[in-house]
Amino acid sequence: MIGYLIRRIIQAIVVVFGVTLLVFLLAHIIPGGAARAALGQRATEVQIRDFNRVNGYDLPIWHQFWDYCRGLILHFNLGYSYKRNQGVSSLIQENLPKTLVLVGISTLFAVLVAVPLGVLQVVRRNKPIDYVLTGASFVGYSMPAFLLGELLILYFAVDLGWFSVDAPQANSVWGIVSDPRGLVLPVFSLAAITIASFSRYMRSSMMEAMTQDYVRTARAKGASSRRVLFRHALRNALIPIITLLGLSIPGIVGGALITETVFNFPGMGLLTYRAAIDNDVPLLLGTTFVAALATVAGSLLADIFYAIVDPRVRYA
Repeated sequence: MIGYLIRRIIQAIVVVFGVTLLVFLLAHIIPGGAARAALGQRATEVQIRDFNRVNGYDLPIWHQFWDYCRGLILHFNLGYSYKRNQGVSSLIQENLPKTLVLVGISTLFAVLVAVPLGVLQVVRRNKPIDYVLTGASFVGYSMPAFLLGELLILYFAVDLGWFSVDAPQANSVWGIVSDPRGLVLPVFSLAAITIASFSRYMRSSMMEAMTQDYVRTARAKGASSRRVLFRHALRNALIPIITLLGLSIPGIVGGALITETVFNFPGMGLLTYRAAIDNDVPLLLGTTFVAALATVAGSLLADIFYAIVDPRVRYA
């Protein structure tokens, strides 16, 4: 177990190093260089030379990469946004907690809804409710996030007036949480696709668990159907969902980018969208780096939790 964890951590470090190198190289292959991106197309050659000298872009590439890694490790320095006249790290620190709230609430809501739906489909397998939920899952899974968000706004905010068109615009996490009415549509929009995916996985996992030998043994000993379902099958069927949660982080983060843009939610997704619109390359690369770190961390945590909760797993 310890050896497995050490190997997975080493693999995660290698992946993070690769992501760091990729982000660094992307910042240096911008047409015109970082100086042109920061100063604009009308900058003179003298201004560009002065910019490169002040920021160290005239140094050898290996020296620049060493300085970049040292600043990243010691100070989490992701560069400077010249469009916003603010450090990229400080911008991310301001917006990341709000995205974590949105993603956390939507993921928790998705799990709480998807698990009972998957169990219900197994209990009522090949019944009308199973077909209806399966069709709804396919529709939800194939629904584009921006289209779902727009439809929710048109119906529940514009036509019925139940919720606001915009998400909470507070600058703090407490301000975001204290406006639950504004959070309903963004949370549901982000969770709907996740529910569709998780419920399908839960149905398949539950059906596989119901065919295992320990389920037949429990039935042979006279255990009730409810006890077999919830005490034996469900506990083991939930194990793959743990891995799925970690591996779904990239998709959830990508969906948050679209959802935050549609609902004008002041988080990482909207920050990334505006950075792309403004051609703010340092900020765009910084948010990309943080999203990649979240993906690596999610995968690592999924593997660790899988090894902890499933004693049958044996790693060579």
